[in-house]
Amino acid sequence: MPVLRMAYLALAIWGAIHPMAWLVTWFADQGWSLAGLLTAWQVNAATTGLVWDLMIAAIALTLWILAEVALRRNWIALLAIPATMFIGVGCGLPLYLFLRSRPV
Repeated sequence: MPVLRMAYLALAIWGAIHPMAWLVTWFADQGWSLAGLLTAWQVNAATTGLVWDLMIAAIALTLWILAEVALRRNWIALLAIPATMFIGVGCGLPLYLFLRSRPV
C-alpha cells in the first residue's frame, strides 16, 4: 500500500478515535443528553462558528462524494458519508480519500 494511502487511513482512524474520546468524556461529565450537547455547541460565538464551519464542510464533502461516486462508480466510497455524519469530517474526509485512492 502506498505511503499516502496509509497516511489517509491513519488520519481516518485518528479522526474517529481522538474526537470521539473528547465527546465521550463530555457525555460522562455532563450526562448523556443530546439537548445538552446542542446547548454546548452554542455556548459562545466561537463554538457556534466552529459547529457551522464543520457542518458546511460535512455537506460539501457529502456532495463531493455523491458526485464522484456517480461518475466513478466507486460504491464503497459511500461509506465515508455515514462516517462523516456520525463521527465527523475528521474521519470522513481521510476515509473518503483512502477509499478513493485505491487501485482500480
